[in-house]
Amino acid sequence: MEKEITLTAEQQTEVERQLAYLQRGVVEIIPEADFRRKIEKSVVTGKPLKIKLGMDPSAPDVHLGHTVVLHKLRQFQELGHEIQMLIGDFTGRIGDPTGKSETRKQLTDEEVKKNAETYVEQYGKILDMDKAKLYYNSAWLKELTFEDVIKLAGNMTVARMLERDDFEKRYKSGQPISIHEFFYPLMQGYDSVAMESDIEVGGTDQKFNLLMGRHLQEAYGKDKQVALTLPLIEGLDGERKMSKSLGNYIGIDEAPNEMFGKAMSIPDELMVKYYKLATDLSMEEIEELERGIKDGSVHPRDAKMRLGATFVEMYHGKAAADEAVDYFKTVFQKRALPSDIPQAQWTGDNPVWIVDLLVELKLLSSKGEARRMIQNGGVKINEEKVTDVQLQLQVEDGQVIQVGKRKFVKLSL
Repeated sequence: MEKEITLTAEQQTEVERQLAYLQRGVVEIIPEADFRRKIEKSVVTGKPLKIKLGMDPSAPDVHLGHTVVLHKLRQFQELGHEIQMLIGDFTGRIGDPTGKSETRKQLTDEEVKKNAETYVEQYGKILDMDKAKLYYNSAWLKELTFEDVIKLAGNMTVARMLERDDFEKRYKSGQPISIHEFFYPLMQGYDSVAMESDIEVGGTDQKFNLLMGRHLQEAYGKDKQVALTLPLIEGLDGERKMSKSLGNYIGIDEAPNEMFGKAMSIPDELMVKYYKLATDLSMEEIEELERGIKDGSVHPRDAKMRLGATFVEMYHGKAAADEAVDYFKTVFQKRALPSDIPQAQWTGDNPVWIVDLLVELKLLSSKGEARRMIQNGGVKINEEKVTDVQLQLQVEDGQVIQVGKRKFVKLSL
């Protein structure tokens, strides 16, 4: 049993400060007693805690949903703790089965490396990557012998694996589960053994994997990590988890006007959650804003415009945020065309089928999507709505094609 830690009054104050700061927005801390003990030990010894985030580099586009965890890591970093950024270059070849209804396609070494580089670049917009430590789990997982792997697998039962929600659903529905998929949580847990992590952070959907690290650390005689879970942000549809594949996301690399425009479509009831989890505003500012929305002194539209401007400023700077606000007011509130419409020279057929034109200009990705957009009233030519899917358009110099609320192109011949 570990010796009880004795704190001075000053150290006790520092422990309480860190705990209050780090518990903000957290869903679960497992277990809380160990979390307090680790913070106390760090304060007394002056030794930073090792905070782990596993990155499965299977998709390189970081969106606001990912930043919830990153903001928490930045808080740890501000308090002087060490961030362990784990690039799953080995596990990425398998793919995390969390939330998946089928076996995932394995990635090549080249794909993993390219995606990992993109993650590091984008994460650097929130974290000080010069102070973070990067790890690649191939460094230790490649070295395991088959005997080591059998020993590792012996620490977990099939019944326990099938308690995972995604595995359980696939098993009950008769969908295949490959044996190698069982090794993903085992390998992620072993990463914590190799890195001797103190705390691992992740979304609530990663709880099983985070606890696996704690379980295996104990099996290998290490001090057990604390699992810290954070909420998942619903996407722009207000229902499902933010995801690029669902199209309900705001990417942190998106153009300022696109980012701001998407923010304006966030459901009113989710605004405060976005403020709390995805911005760097203080809790005092957010609580004041929340009170204003409730008592009617702050209009929801104004709160949402501030939210959009905050996102743009965080990732593109103050000047870009001001320009995005002006652009939105010009295009959507005053219903005027923006002054900086991108131009495209048309050298194709004339007249041209409107569907072909939209796809060729890359305003829409497919003919099917173009048809649906026209049918839904989302395509305009010189501010006039297009209603005929079969329209053969006579292209003229200076014509403005608009798709949705935020995409414009001015044609030239």
